[in-house]
Amino acid sequence: MSDDTIRLVTIGRILRRRRRLLVLLAVVGALVGYGTSLVFPPRYTASASVLLPGQWEERELLTQAEIVTSSVVVDRAAAALHWKGVDGRELQGRVSAAAADGNIIKISGTAESPGRAQRLSDQLAQQFVTFAARIAGDGTDTGAATGPEALRQQVVETNRRISDLAETADPGRTVESVQARTALANLRTALEEAMQKLDEADSATSKAGMVVMGPAARPAGEAPPTRTQLVAGGALLFLLLTVVGHLAAARMDRRLRTGTEIAAALGSALVGTVDVPGEPAAHRPGGRGPRARIRRLLGVDTPWDVPARQPSGDEAGRRIRYRRVCARLRNRLPAPRRLLVVVPDGDETARRAAGQLVAEAGSDPLLRVVEVPVSRPMVPDRGTESGALVVLGTGSRTAAELAGIAEACADGGHEVVGVVVAGTVRIRPAPSAGRPAEDGPAALAVRGRTTGGSV
Repeated sequence: MSDDTIRLVTIGRILRRRRRLLVLLAVVGALVGYGTSLVFPPRYTASASVLLPGQWEERELLTQAEIVTSSVVVDRAAAALHWKGVDGRELQGRVSAAAADGNIIKISGTAESPGRAQRLSDQLAQQFVTFAARIAGDGTDTGAATGPEALRQQVVETNRRISDLAETADPGRTVESVQARTALANLRTALEEAMQKLDEADSATSKAGMVVMGPAARPAGEAPPTRTQLVAGGALLFLLLTVVGHLAAARMDRRLRTGTEIAAALGSALVGTVDVPGEPAAHRPGGRGPRARIRRLLGVDTPWDVPARQPSGDEAGRRIRYRRVCARLRNRLPAPRRLLVVVPDGDETARRAAGQLVAEAGSDPLLRVVEVPVSRPMVPDRGTESGALVVLGTGSRTAAELAGIAEACADGGHEVVGVVVAGTVRIRPAPSAGRPAEDGPAALAVRGRTTGGSV
């Protein structure tokens, strides 16, 4: 599947054929997540809200939220809490602030217990309000609070007296009366400007009058990530990594899986495909021992990306395929010839198929099986044989490995006259019917024109 697009059917095949391994690794991931939750103790988060009266722009609210988490405010909160071994630098990573709708700053604090988280949030909110009031010059002096109101009353009284003076003055009959009315109008204008500035200053002062909207609520549950989230996240992470690992391995796998590709890599023609009954894993070479049992238990003893085994009809039907291969070989040879059957070392499916092919050839020893190591292929020199037949299991070798086998055959003086691809099938119960009439040995020594049907 190196050049194929990854589809959902591929993911489904991994989940179906590697379900035991996936379940095991998901459990391991859950245990890792549980261990992580033991290393990092649970945390609790409490939140307190501070109301900012007046008109505030969005950037001003963001500035106030930054002030909450500044080192000045956090250091003061740490000093007021008197927690052993906890300073402002450590608290700065546990607090956060955000501007909410309605001119509200939401202040959050995280600690090891609900009570400590609640105290941290309350103390941080209180220190923020105190620091903001100091910046704005807000005080607790009653005289400072009542001064602006008294000044407004005096200004109103002065405006009233100015109006009375303007009415009693001579209405423009003399130069002195005109100058007096002009001076009174200028004085009224100056008083109005002073009142406007006083209102603006009062608005700025009201902005500093922040209010803490009650104590922070005691948190009822842990702050994320909770232990449950860590366990679930670990299981999901290991599951995803396993699936991605299978996909990456399949992408990098260059083994050929179709008969046409295998024949092209060997530079010959595909003679046919045959079936080999799948052996139980315990009966395979290397199928015993602790490692083999573990692989068999996890379901990783067979490739996941090969086509599913199709049920085989019966022994007679499988032997018909071998006889058809023999007939095609006989038609391809110009004269009765002895062939060397080349099987890659370690390919159990190909070895069993070659043995069955020799058995179907009859007692005449026209076929001789040799196993060739793939890492350093070496084929016996040409003797009585006048050609080589390569038998391979599907999806077992790469193009480079097959090219090495073809070169070894050429180096030994053997022409590759054909390729046979073997695949494993599931065995169905054989019917009670008798053996077919054509179930006899097929000899390669006699050249004829009998051909088998398509495989």
